[in-house]
Parts: sequence; C-alpha cells; structure tokens
Amino acid sequence: MTDTTPIEISSLELATFIARVIDDKKGEETIILPVGDLLAVTEYFVVTSASNGRLVRAITDAVLGSVREATGRGPLRSEGTREQQWVLIDYGDVVVHVFVDEMRRFYEIERLYKDLTPTPWA
Repeated sequence: MTDTTPIEISSLELATFIARVIDDKKGEETIILPVGDLLAVTEYFVVTSASNGRLVRAITDAVLGSVREATGRGPLRSEGTREQQWVLIDYGDVVVHVFVDEMRRFYEIERLYKDLTPTPWA
C-alpha cells in the first residue's frame, strides 16, 4: 500500500519543481513570477509555452503526474485542457499557465506583471 499523505513543500519549491518538470518536457521560455504581493489568491505564476497543442498536453500531463507523485497534491482546479491552447492548473499557492505559442504572444501575460522580477529556477 502506498502512502498518499501530501508532502509539505514551500510555494517556491513547488514552483521551481514545476518549472523543472516543464523544462524536461521541452516547455519554452518558462518563467516563475512572484505575484504574491500583488494578488491575494496565489504566490507564484509559472508561465511557459509550447509549439503545438500536443506538447501543451504532454507538459500538462507531466506537471499533473509529477506533482501528484512527488507531493501527493492534486490541483484545486484546471481549465483549458480540452482546447490545449491555454491550460491553467491551480494548486492554490502556485498557478501554472501552459500556452501554445500564439496564445502566449496574444495575451502577453508577462506584460501585466512587467514590474516583477522573475524568480530564477534553472
């Protein structure tokens, strides 16, 4: 029998772990934005992009599976998994945005937080 008790890690550790999982799956231009001082609902955004919908799905599946395996945590909610254009995975303290390239350029989410310095993770 496997122990499924969630492992407690900090928000930054979770965001960094997720960024590395994304990097392993060939996510592009992955950044961690410390949005906690601006937004009351989360501490970090992890933002990445992929060249096509199939890669968006692969990244999304890898994040969901790896976080569950490593920490026992599942997301509070996720959106966009059917369309594979912009997938949002909400872990509460960390929100992951996986964009297909064109959608990321269109929404320019980083522009909204241009005054924030991305957190190094690599």
